[in-house]
Order: sequence, then C-alpha cells, then structure tokens
Amino acid sequence: MILSFISAVSAYGQSATATASATLTAPMSIVKSADMNFGNIMPGATSGTVVLSTTSNRTTTGGVTLPAQTGTVSAAIFAVNASKNWKIITIPTTITLTRSGGSETMTVNPVSSSPSGTGAQGAGLTNLYIGGTLNVGANQTAGIYISSSFTVTVNFF
Repeated sequence: MILSFISAVSAYGQSATATASATLTAPMSIVKSADMNFGNIMPGATSGTVVLSTTSNRTTTGGVTLPAQTGTVSAAIFAVNASKNWKIITIPTTITLTRSGGSETMTVNPVSSSPSGTGAQGAGLTNLYIGGTLNVGANQTAGIYISSSFTVTVNFF
C-alpha cells in the first residue's frame, strides 16, 4: 500500500498601501499688491501735473498743489515671482481716470516702472513698482477719479 501525503501549503500574503502625491507650483506669477493712488490733490486756475514716483513720492508742476492731508499715496505694486529670468513686456502708455458720477477725465502719462522695462531681471521674488504723471486740468472738477483696470505684462525666459 502506498500512502501519499499531500501537504497543504498555506500561502500567507501580506500587503501594504502607499499614496502618490505631487506639488505643483507656479514657476512664475505676477500679482497686484497695491493700486496706484495719487492721493489728495488741489487743482488750480492753471493746469499742472502730479508726478508719482515708483517710490510713492509726489511732486507737482503748474497750478496743482498738494494739501496737508495727503490721503493714500502709492505707486502700483506687482509682486513678480519667477523661477526664471523675466522682463517687462508691456506697461500702459496712458491710463485714463474718470470722475465717479461724471464724465470728466484726467490722464496718467507717461507711466514709469522700477525696475525699468529695458533690462532682464533675475529669478526670485521681486516687486515691480508703477508710477506716472497725472495731468490735471485748470479748475478740474472735484471728485474721486478712478481708472478701469490696466494690465502689466511680464515675460519669463
């Protein structure tokens, strides 16, 4: 008699789990940090200008004066975060402000930037400051003057 033993081999499987993840970062971005604001201005009997520097300092020409109550004064500020070099492609040449509740206008031109639009900037976080010259008419109607949005474009390379 032949005896056959069949051995049952038990296979014990084990398992573990893992997750997959990825972090996507914007290699480059431009975000507005502050709007351009010329502050309080007093027009005169003759036209003039208010020059808002990229460092938010103001000077005047002609019949325009700056009152003691300055109001909010700020160059426009854009935070540029770049993993590559970048340069300014476009800033507006003229910005038109219209009196709230009216049709009177003033223009900002020329518009200036710091850093300037002529050279390449390195990678990293950089603030881009936009200032300009506000042209105020003789006896300009009092009120709050606001522009529509203006676009600043930078190129990353």
